[in-house]
Amino acid sequence: MLSKSGCEARRQQLWNTVPAEVNWLLVADPRHVNYLSGFLVNPFSFSGGERGLLLLERNAGTTLLADNFAFRSAAGPAYVDETVTEKWYDHKHSVINRDHALFETVKSIAPRLAGKTGLIEAEWLPAQVWPLLNAATISSETDLGTVLRGLRRQKHPDEVELLRQAMRATEAGHARAREVVRPGISEWDVYHAVQSAVLASLERPAIVYGDFRATNAEHPKQGGLPTGYLLQPGDLFILDYSVVVDGYRSDFTNTLAVAEPTAEQQRIFDTCLLGMQAGEATLKAGVPAKQVFRNVCNALDEQTGQPDSLTHHAGHGIGLAHPEPPILVPDSTDTLVAGDVVTLEPGLYVDGVGGVRIEHNYLVTETGFERLSQHTIALRPDGL
Repeated sequence: MLSKSGCEARRQQLWNTVPAEVNWLLVADPRHVNYLSGFLVNPFSFSGGERGLLLLERNAGTTLLADNFAFRSAAGPAYVDETVTEKWYDHKHSVINRDHALFETVKSIAPRLAGKTGLIEAEWLPAQVWPLLNAATISSETDLGTVLRGLRRQKHPDEVELLRQAMRATEAGHARAREVVRPGISEWDVYHAVQSAVLASLERPAIVYGDFRATNAEHPKQGGLPTGYLLQPGDLFILDYSVVVDGYRSDFTNTLAVAEPTAEQQRIFDTCLLGMQAGEATLKAGVPAKQVFRNVCNALDEQTGQPDSLTHHAGHGIGLAHPEPPILVPDSTDTLVAGDVVTLEPGLYVDGVGGVRIEHNYLVTETGFERLSQHTIALRPDGL
């Protein structure tokens, strides 16, 4: 879970960022409600997919708005000063439109915003809510959603701790894959084994998603959720997946040879390792994201003898979304900042050989990085 001190620090950081004349903020993106208060509807509860709103008032505290069942389905504590709930279901009466119950909570707090200037997260706030706030002044000078997305880049210690939890579980899944990948097993069987290891490591439910696919000489680039395809000698299995813990996620990769790898498969795997090392050499605050991409790509190009051999990003930010800034691509305008959590993700996909992709996760610092993911990156299941 996020911490009370972390949520309070992020709220203060937000207030320090918005104009001084702004007196209230209405946050609607469920990720940002979580980011600022710790309130997240448990995705595994019967209220999964529902949400709350968060009202922040300058010098007057923080209020969570939710229907009664969404509130009781929270994944953890909400660090707020007040909670306003509207009855949606009571086991006795028929239910109303559930969104309308949430709107009623806004109606109940609207009078105290009258005559005051505020910001709303317009991308996520339904149009039916806006008229309820007509006695207040909604400023259009600042885009609240964009401000919050910018603040999210510099991760706080409690956010990094959740990322670490997700990564330890992801590592357990990678270790299990090394034990089960072999000819005759299906992609689905690998996914099931990986997911079981992840959940056993976490000792709690979690979302597991990503690429669990075999590549080969005929189909060097494939991705997505697993199928019933049975792994064959000569295949390479790309395991590129994420585990989501309280909204925060990992994202790292290894490629495993299903049987004895060919010399060419080993060569492209080793080339990807060189690309990752080249990216690590430039990974620190102040470096343009496009420079990191160019370093990774140049390392691959030098080994392959082909220009622009990296056909996708060299990495990206990770946290409450996937991907999120900074994006390591040739025309990126992003610059790395201390507190970014990013991936490095070199890949090569060669007709007649197969596809290889590897990936680690990193916390960017002023002087370099801390590698957060600790899984084994090796083509052979025995790690040699």
